[in-house]
Amino acid sequence: MTWPYKISSMTSKTNQELRDEANSDRLGFWANQAHQLSWHKPFTKTLDWSNPPFAKWFEDGQINASYNCLDRHVLAGLGDKPAILFEGEPGDTQTYTYSELLEQTKKAANALLDLGIRSGDRVAIYMPMIPETLIAILAVARIGAVHSVVFGGFSADSLRSRINDAQAKLVITADGGFRKGKAHPLKEAVDHALQDNSCPSIEHVLVVQRTNTAVAMEDKDIWWHDALAKAEPEHEAIGFDSEHPLFILYTSGTTGKPKGILHTTGGYLTGASYTHRTVFDLKSDTDVYWCTADVGWITGHSYVVYGPLANGVTQVIYEGTPDSPNFERWWEIIEKFKVSIFYTAPTAIRTFMKVGRAVVDGHDLSSLRILGSVGEPINPEAWEWYHKVVGGSRCEIVDTWWQTETGSIMISPVPHTMQTKPGSAQRALPGITVGIVDENGSPVINSSEGSEAGYLTIDEPWPSMLKGIWGDPERFVETYWSRFPGKYFAGDGARFDEDGDIWLLGRIDDVIKVSGHRLSTAEIESALVEHHWVAEAAVVGAQDEITEQAVVAFVILRQDELGDAPDEEEIGKVLRGWVSEKIGAIARPRQIMVVSELPKTRSGKIMRRLLKDVAEGRPVGDTTTLADSSVMNSINDKLHSSTND
Repeated sequence: MTWPYKISSMTSKTNQELRDEANSDRLGFWANQAHQLSWHKPFTKTLDWSNPPFAKWFEDGQINASYNCLDRHVLAGLGDKPAILFEGEPGDTQTYTYSELLEQTKKAANALLDLGIRSGDRVAIYMPMIPETLIAILAVARIGAVHSVVFGGFSADSLRSRINDAQAKLVITADGGFRKGKAHPLKEAVDHALQDNSCPSIEHVLVVQRTNTAVAMEDKDIWWHDALAKAEPEHEAIGFDSEHPLFILYTSGTTGKPKGILHTTGGYLTGASYTHRTVFDLKSDTDVYWCTADVGWITGHSYVVYGPLANGVTQVIYEGTPDSPNFERWWEIIEKFKVSIFYTAPTAIRTFMKVGRAVVDGHDLSSLRILGSVGEPINPEAWEWYHKVVGGSRCEIVDTWWQTETGSIMISPVPHTMQTKPGSAQRALPGITVGIVDENGSPVINSSEGSEAGYLTIDEPWPSMLKGIWGDPERFVETYWSRFPGKYFAGDGARFDEDGDIWLLGRIDDVIKVSGHRLSTAEIESALVEHHWVAEAAVVGAQDEITEQAVVAFVILRQDELGDAPDEEEIGKVLRGWVSEKIGAIARPRQIMVVSELPKTRSGKIMRRLLKDVAEGRPVGDTTTLADSSVMNSINDKLHSSTND
């Protein structure tokens, strides 16, 4: 029997009441948030922090994420409420009620069981933004398997490495998805990833028919619609331990190998649902919510799948890009569905700023009341444009900071509770404890004039925190907990202003954030060096007015491999395409500079700091530690006399 569920309305407590509750009894506060969910077996212990940094939240409780997103709403009489309002890029639409979504998820769960997938097995999902993607995720979670969603823009090589690291038994994909007016192939990339038994753990491939593109179907390939047609319609969700793995999501790190971030069920779902209803001032009966993120990223996990559905809201899912068929598409969708909460990235806002407000002004956006920003710090100019042009100067903006690793929003204004500041994420949410420290780990002192920049830390465990790096617990400790013992180091710089509000300053390690997506410089460098023309490569992130940062690569060519290679401009085009093929278009360098030498210290370390100075047009910094300081002069001269399209 499932633990009885009584649906709760969205929190009516004020931000100050939540803060007072969290400050007086932090663990009691988190237990109350967890009790907003339905537990198959109630927990009696909120947190075990006896073996830091490995936290256990609600460990003696049992819960099912899929049940919380679907069944409990149907049992509470909300089965006819729309869960998904789907808009395809070609203009096709489809509405799923909570009952219909549950019906399809039950069939998909049984189809997975029919294919031999069991609790703990890993399932890779490589899909476009269509309803079947959410159904697949919820079906995997329903049976206790572990999903690993891979962004559909990543290459076959990237997909292969993630499948093999997780040892996935099944891939769920589609023949393709629509993007920029064309059918973008996906099954073809899966076939390439699996060729020559490159992923020996894969037993089957489930294929959704989306674009009706002809695809090769091998023995292990099964059409999604055939599998669901044969599956039994009923499936009872059972509870799994709160610390049961829910998903692995790969994110770039400072080494070439992506990190498999592991999240478990009870704590993660608590954090995602609490932050979703609090940050967006959720009114579940009337709101229409739209987060534009792809489910291949953590924002799509927490604020497209688990947070919104656990809270029983109606949400928009859109398959395409904001410029297809033109830059009015998003605003048409908001007007059509009367979206009230809109959550997107500063990159998109800056793109629309560049196009001009005319594409927005022609549409009725009066339904909007909350605007969200995610993925990177939003610059004040973009904030003001978002507020005035999109929000009509009436909508509150929540500028959110968090990470794949944190699982849910950590820092954000809470609507109606504070005077917002363009460009500042402002305060940690109730229940979250953050700090800013200097190089020695000492707190940065705030004053009437603000504070010096420092390093952002999270000082207490929180429910949706990552539980490790898949298969590599030592890397988990070393990456996040070793620099400032006892504190989680986020890898971002930050400062307090004179009011104690937080301003994020971006990454301090060798990770580039392009349109809010984290890319490893080491991974891009490794891809470049795999090309037979390239002997050595160094990659930096350069400021970009649209994408926050852009990839700029400096390469040394192998003269013995060049042969009849084309001119330097053509070499740049070939290598940019190569990176797209090896990693994905998101990692495609904006510019590739062919150089004869890279700036290195006498010990052989590449001074990427100096390359970043050149790429961003600043005077080159101190070169006294270089083995040959003249190298920077030649690079600087060449960069400013060269262009790459």
